[in-house]
Amino acid sequence: MICWMNGEFRQAEQLRISPFDHGFLYGAGFFETFRTYEGRVFLFKEHMERLRAALHEYRIAMPYSDGKIAEAIEELHVRSGGRDGYFRLNVSAGVHDIGLAPSEYETPNVILFRKDLAVAPRGTEKKAVWLETERNLPESRVRHKSHNFLNNVRGRLELPSLKELEGIFLTAFGHVAEGVTSNVFWVKDGALYTPSIETGILPGLTRAFILELGAKVGMDVHIGLYEKSDVEQADEVFVSNSIQEIVPLSSVGERPMPGASGVYYQKLHRLYVQAIDGMKEG
Repeated sequence: MICWMNGEFRQAEQLRISPFDHGFLYGAGFFETFRTYEGRVFLFKEHMERLRAALHEYRIAMPYSDGKIAEAIEELHVRSGGRDGYFRLNVSAGVHDIGLAPSEYETPNVILFRKDLAVAPRGTEKKAVWLETERNLPESRVRHKSHNFLNNVRGRLELPSLKELEGIFLTAFGHVAEGVTSNVFWVKDGALYTPSIETGILPGLTRAFILELGAKVGMDVHIGLYEKSDVEQADEVFVSNSIQEIVPLSSVGERPMPGASGVYYQKLHRLYVQAIDGMKEG
């Protein structure tokens, strides 16, 4: 695997992080995951804005411009034979003494990982199960994609595989939150529903784009606090993330769902793909 670390291209086995990096010691770091389409990242600007907002809140510097990151992505794409890939852009706070001493982090470690993209064909269905692990509350007012990912790890341990299953978190109050690696949507009587960020979910970029698409096609869009029964009584359910796009669910718990044959899943995913094609042509 070829990576880009602090402005240099390196093989994965050459990467080195000090144990004194506060990303390791205290979880002070943030990341974004995305994929390329013919070498370009869909919603790249939005990914970088979300990352920079998290870094700003925790006073971690970002020494590289969006343009520089885009150049690194393009070069990794070329060095990997022009094949689209799965990318993770990681910013770790950097080296400091043990203890919460610094008032800001000025020398972070910035790593761009790239691995081969292995996603299921569009329309591949998953089944969803309700997790016993509760969705925890974020450290900030809004959840960031931070190194503190243990709640997701704990939920993932309940599943034998994420290839065919998605686990859905509930909050301590019993409200539907999100999947282990996704945001959750459902359709009832032609209206689109998704949980509020009040539940502690990550404000997904694909989530935001799907909400825009729903409004665009004339669906009533509802964001709020919902129970398991709201999802289980839905007409369609699907999940989303930047890598897998929109994934239809064939069941939630014991309740069967239409999966890829869902009318609104097909309509929204078709528009999503059209937007990606438009980016590639632009």
